[in-house]
Amino acid sequence: MKSGNGKPPSTLLAIDYGLKRIGIATGSLVTGTASPLETVASVANQPNWERLRKLISEWQPDIIVVGLPRNHDGTDSEMTTIVKEFATELLGRCGIPVEFIDERYTSVEAEALLREQRRQGIRNKKLRKEDVDAVAAQLIAESWMRKTAGNH
Repeated sequence: MKSGNGKPPSTLLAIDYGLKRIGIATGSLVTGTASPLETVASVANQPNWERLRKLISEWQPDIIVVGLPRNHDGTDSEMTTIVKEFATELLGRCGIPVEFIDERYTSVEAEALLREQRRQGIRNKKLRKEDVDAVAAQLIAESWMRKTAGNH
């Protein structure tokens, strides 16, 4: 896998796309770690392109990984098409390579992870949907990095 500049990617932004909220995480292929960054609100089912542009400008990722929602049986869902359209527009706006990874169950996994952190006292604030979306993006980044590391 090469980034847009021909070198192997070292940084990424991961996106958990939703019609109301877009979870964003950052990842480093050098360290193999990812962190939730923020959740960007959508307005009238439209991404906040200005905020996304600012995040891309600030973090300067080599690649953007977008979680691709699928049905439980692995077939495309209605959201699969919507996410692919978003990714196509994102590529056109920023020119950074976009890759997909299966994101089934990431939101469920993210919520369970945050609930467990709260139960253990690691996290003391109330669980918010925005937090779940950002952690889901982190899980998308980690999943993509595991898959990519296995391909080298």
